[in-house]
Amino acid sequence: MARLSGLQRNVLSLYRQCLRAVKEKPRSSQDHFRDFAREQFRKHQHINKKDFGTIEYLLRSGTRKLETWKDPEIKDIHRG
Repeated sequence: MARLSGLQRNVLSLYRQCLRAVKEKPRSSQDHFRDFAREQFRKHQHINKKDFGTIEYLLRSGTRKLETWKDPEIKDIHRG
């Protein structure tokens, strides 16, 4: 397997952190959080790996979203 760049390692790290954070949520809403995280990563998987600016922006915004999700007051990601 080819070596991963620093950005690729950061993306994988963020993804793993998201999946770990799902385990802290109520069991009834874990699927919603997991599906949302997967959807967000899949939505952006087409981005060229050399588009550093976009990738760095998405990493920063994803990290902020993750910090919001970790709030114990947030019980579910989907409303309604």
